[in-house]
Amino acid sequence: MKPAQIEDFFATLQAANPNPQTELEFSSVFELLAAVLLSAQATDVGVNKATRKLFAIANTPQRILDLGLPGLEEHIKTIGLFRSKAKHLMETCRMLVDLHGGRVPADRASLEALPGVGRKTANVVLNVAFGQPTMAVDTHLFRLGNRTGLALGKTPLEVELKLLKRIPARYMVDAHHWLILHGRYVCQARKPLCWQCSVNQACGYKLKTPAPAG
Repeated sequence: MKPAQIEDFFATLQAANPNPQTELEFSSVFELLAAVLLSAQATDVGVNKATRKLFAIANTPQRILDLGLPGLEEHIKTIGLFRSKAKHLMETCRMLVDLHGGRVPADRASLEALPGVGRKTANVVLNVAFGQPTMAVDTHLFRLGNRTGLALGKTPLEVELKLLKRIPARYMVDAHHWLILHGRYVCQARKPLCWQCSVNQACGYKLKTPAPAG
């Protein structure tokens, strides 16, 4: 994808959705961190259903600790891998209380030192909570980067670094939201809806199936 196509690509996405937001529900930086940690290999819808009840009674690191591990597991048992996620969240809450005064740190090194928080989760928190121009490469961004020709790479990190280099700075803060939503609802993994795609003229992917009749 050439620079002019990249500009058209993001200008079009911006015009359609000027203020994109994560679909995870949260009302504080800690709730965001916890929701993203719980969302690995799970849907945002499923995480939201669990966290609505969890955050109603425990929405700070100390309150999560006060629940105890069995109590936390009971609240998130509908989420995949809930036992390991509960353990990681409890350990993260302990570190937040002991090392950061119960607050979520705003730097990558401190975030990635938290149990269960990898580069992608740190990128989401840095971007959504602190407005930093990061690129959280999930399966949608990895697919779109390669499929569209926007950022070819064999690993998420390779795609991330190319996206950071190629996307114009004025679009960077919102870019990963646009790409996630586009991948989730239009440029889907098995059957991309190319005939509904507003940015298909800039995309390097060649439609292999026609639009459905009717």
